[in-house]
Amino acid sequence: MKSSGEVMDIIAAYREVGTYRGAAQMCGTTHKTVKRIIERALAGDKAPPRKQRDRNYDTVARLVADKVRATQGKISAKRLLPLAQAAGYTGSARNFRRLVARTKKDWRRANPRGRRPAVWTPGEMLVIDWGDAGGGLHVFCAVSAWSRFRFVRFAGNERAETTLALLAECFETLGAVPKAVLADRMGCLKGGVVANKVIPTADYVRFATHYGFRPDWCEAGDPESKGIVENLVGYAKRDLVVPHAPFDDLTVANLAARSWCAEVNAVVHSEICAVPAERLVAEREVMNALPSLRPAIGKPPLTRKVDTLSCVRFGSARYSVPNRLIGARVAVMEADGRLLIIDLATGEMVADHAPVAPGEAAICDEHYGGPRPAPRRAARPRTEAEKAFLALGPAAETWLTGSAASGNTRLAGDLAELAALRAAHGEAALVAALERASRFRRWRAEDIRSILAAGAGTQQPAPAGDALVLELPQVPTRSLADYSLDKIGEVS
Repeated sequence: MKSSGEVMDIIAAYREVGTYRGAAQMCGTTHKTVKRIIERALAGDKAPPRKQRDRNYDTVARLVADKVRATQGKISAKRLLPLAQAAGYTGSARNFRRLVARTKKDWRRANPRGRRPAVWTPGEMLVIDWGDAGGGLHVFCAVSAWSRFRFVRFAGNERAETTLALLAECFETLGAVPKAVLADRMGCLKGGVVANKVIPTADYVRFATHYGFRPDWCEAGDPESKGIVENLVGYAKRDLVVPHAPFDDLTVANLAARSWCAEVNAVVHSEICAVPAERLVAEREVMNALPSLRPAIGKPPLTRKVDTLSCVRFGSARYSVPNRLIGARVAVMEADGRLLIIDLATGEMVADHAPVAPGEAAICDEHYGGPRPAPRRAARPRTEAEKAFLALGPAAETWLTGSAASGNTRLAGDLAELAALRAAHGEAALVAALERASRFRRWRAEDIRSILAAGAGTQQPAPAGDALVLELPQVPTRSLADYSLDKIGEVS
């Protein structure tokens, strides 16, 4: 490629000698170069049009253009290559990628995806979104579009009741309610989509009606339409989650989130060059008033009537409640893997149980005034003989129970015989005999008669384990040294 100075020298040499070869010898180049430069100068210094050469992908260029237009520039050359080869393309994959890249570039130039900046008005929009905080935690982010006031909290799930509870807490933090809440198409708040129109769930509609805001939704697959909160999610992850991670406790995580929000809302925002907390004060004046009560969020608790066993049934299992609530209705709800029972009259939580399998029972002894007593079948006398015998007291009842358990089929006759022994020996002696008979498991009337006949001569064994103390006589003693051999010799 000749420089402009060299071109001028060639033209001057040609004008001087009048031949291509002479000018070429003077300028140190070839006659062909001189001819090309002179012809270009005579043509008005325009380069002659270059002849377009045919390319091996020209036959499939229309096919590629149609596919790129149909997919809005998203299809890849890898997926287009088999279609092009079936249409007659025989070139290399590298050359085909050049065609696809050039076609995509032309389509994007003809179909620019430009955006215009959002213009927010005070009190108009609150934008919300969820993010993954790691460690089983999720981060809920909300930002007031005009004041840039930010709200961040952590939760263990992204269910509808959790989202609505955190949104209610956000309104309470703002001290007012915006006119609209913008969210992406969250599955927890979306009941369906018809003709690209999002249908909110019934719970979300009731919640929005209570607070007086309008639910708004982003376009599907268009995160740029809520980039203001997408930036907050990324900012919270970088500036809050990463420095403090991992969060082992949800309470600790939310305390850190509250401190972080207070910090970032009190400094100048780089976009609006103002303090969000100060702008919120002015924005609150044009927002809707906050309701005095928070609505009930989530499924209503189930109610049960306490039966005569002082229990309620849930999931085919029984759970005890204080026996003072027998016949009353209580609310039953599940929270954090526990079953909570609440008195509807006072709102007090009266029982907290771990769930049990169907058919089982979760019993708390305090609900019944103490531990379960041992099973006992009380004696109920019917005849005069039975009433007279049981009038002797606990010893008589113990002996009667043991005699019946031993299989004494003549027990009724024995009672009549024992009545005669009572008249003969007295009530005290008979009671003592009954106690001794029960101790040694003697369950016949003749055994009682034998004990009474023995009288005071019966042995009274001490309870097992007591020390046996005997008084031994005192005898004179002497040392073992008195038995040595030399002593024995002296004595003999």
